[in-house]
Amino acid sequence: MTAASPEQEAARLREQLEQWNYQYYVLDDPSVPDAEYDRAMRQLVELETQHPALLRPDSPSQRVGGEPLAGFTQVRHELPMLSLDNAFNADELEDFNRRVLERLKLAPDTELEFACEPKLDGIAVSLLYRDGVLERGATRGDGTTGEDITHNVRTIQSVPLRLRGSGYPQVLEVRGEIYLPKAGFEALNARAREKGEKTFVNPRNAAAGTLRQLDARLTAERPLQMCCYSVGLYQGGALPERQSDILEQLHQWGLRINPESKVVRGFAACDAYYDELAQRRDALPYDIDGIVYKVNELALQEQLGAVSRAPRWAIARKFPAQEEVTRLLAVEFQVGRTGAVTPVARLEPVFVGGVTVSNATLHNSDEIERLGVMVGDSVIVRRAGDVIPQVVSVVQAERPDDARAVVFPSACPVCGSALEREPDEAVLRCMGGLVCGAQQKAALRHFVSRRAMDIDGLGDKLIEQLVDQQLVDNAAGLFHLEKTQLTNLERMGEKSADKLLKALEASKHTTLERFIFALGIREVGEATARNLARHFGSWEALSAASEEALLAVPDVGPVVADHLRQFFDDAGLMGVVEQLRAAGVHWPDVEVVAAQTLPLDGQTWVVTGSLQAMGRSDAKAHLQALGAKVAGSVSAKTHCVVAGPGAGSKLAKAEQLGIDVIDEAAFVALLAEHGVTL
Repeated sequence: MTAASPEQEAARLREQLEQWNYQYYVLDDPSVPDAEYDRAMRQLVELETQHPALLRPDSPSQRVGGEPLAGFTQVRHELPMLSLDNAFNADELEDFNRRVLERLKLAPDTELEFACEPKLDGIAVSLLYRDGVLERGATRGDGTTGEDITHNVRTIQSVPLRLRGSGYPQVLEVRGEIYLPKAGFEALNARAREKGEKTFVNPRNAAAGTLRQLDARLTAERPLQMCCYSVGLYQGGALPERQSDILEQLHQWGLRINPESKVVRGFAACDAYYDELAQRRDALPYDIDGIVYKVNELALQEQLGAVSRAPRWAIARKFPAQEEVTRLLAVEFQVGRTGAVTPVARLEPVFVGGVTVSNATLHNSDEIERLGVMVGDSVIVRRAGDVIPQVVSVVQAERPDDARAVVFPSACPVCGSALEREPDEAVLRCMGGLVCGAQQKAALRHFVSRRAMDIDGLGDKLIEQLVDQQLVDNAAGLFHLEKTQLTNLERMGEKSADKLLKALEASKHTTLERFIFALGIREVGEATARNLARHFGSWEALSAASEEALLAVPDVGPVVADHLRQFFDDAGLMGVVEQLRAAGVHWPDVEVVAAQTLPLDGQTWVVTGSLQAMGRSDAKAHLQALGAKVAGSVSAKTHCVVAGPGAGSKLAKAEQLGIDVIDEAAFVALLAEHGVTL
């Protein structure tokens, strides 16, 4: 065979690298290891270095910019980038639907088709392609004029430097959102903390700061993504006549679109889509702050037109704000079950994330120092879903003259014991152990929780009374409670007491992994407890294990092994374990199974939709018991998806990727095959 010329080899490498980029960053379906990609990139760079005439502006090697810019130049948008009107509840969304129907002179019960998609919390941008090659990237700015950020946009892997396929207009302006995924944001802030640098408040703030870097080499280090949502100017070609079809066409040309996008018909379906995304919002790998609805037919969009700043054919229904400004009134200190002393901000009540928040965590002294927060400050509070509210920054400009520094206690605020801080930790800990009432209460709350011993009827208020009245000082004491003691407590009648005693008796029959988890050993979560139970098979073997033996267990590192041995070497704690067993707490023998012999070892499963025979957390636990890894999203590495009623985008993606999908009946049958009975 004739050896390829440098031109042919460079063309082949460019095509191959762009194909791999497309599969990885647009389809979320990586096809080669990173090392393979890196080898091909090195070969292309070497060729372009040896033959400078081969270097093209759309080459994958040109994604990382050269020398920093002196500043940003202004860009005037050929077509204005309009903003969207907002709806904040279902009534306002219904009003939007009514106005659309009235302007189109349609009957009130007409169900129009809407293209729906999550409203990404990022930076709106415009990408201009000429003859399929990226010519310019610009920010939205004021809608008429933005900033030229081409040097930064070129570094984003999900932005094609050259469109794929054919049939695109000679001039095509693509509009979309540049954002920083949650994982990338966390990694970025972790690196900043390691270097002692200032951290970003949220992913949007980080994305905005990244796009305004004059040095594109810094931008290239941050994992920005771009997701397109519409087109602006186009010349020398035609586009489909529906919004959803335009997005699909852009996807075929190599641009990323949101996989959660959906076409629905009528207001009720729009409302249902909002509810569905609101429930899954916190599980998404990126921040969204609402849902965008667009009349799907472009001909109808033209009829509806626009006002000066917003189109009449689209609206954004916003989620409840996840960040708000309020005032820090005081800082109190709480003691957890491991003795950790946590500063808690007492706030002027503020509605954020769908609830009224009056408390937020400040984590530890290092975090307070990093924030520079003082009592009396105006602070930004963030709450996302079920995440504990936290103070994320201080509004320095509004600091009052009488603001006071946050002073940590010199002794435990509950029992007065000494506080210590280990050299490698940021947390102060009370050394009082089980003589500390706060630690007793926290340990009991963990012990009785659903995923631990699952003792129904033992709520926080009852635990408070049991400890305060010195009826119980450790978990074993729960199993010695008498009916007369219980009926003397507040809101505990005879029926409630009988019910609790029955629940305590029933909880005595448990599993070794639940028992290990219930003990509240530091750093030992459910997965670690499960691995320990499988590896050792009995409490005796586990408690006698050396650190070396413990390190042989999957998921157990030096820190966890040290915490385990500290627990086993503590005569008082082991005494509580013996008291529990003497009170009748027991479990069946565990068959010691090597991890590699588990039937689903090495497989990744996803559970989606509603299950009838069990909860999704139970399904996850059963899969993990069989050796599977359970993921929250579908990718090319997923082995199988369990799909119950109501399964949505995960099911669609599994079908698109050709991944096996089973329903709940087949899943229950699979579990039964491997000896799991429900």
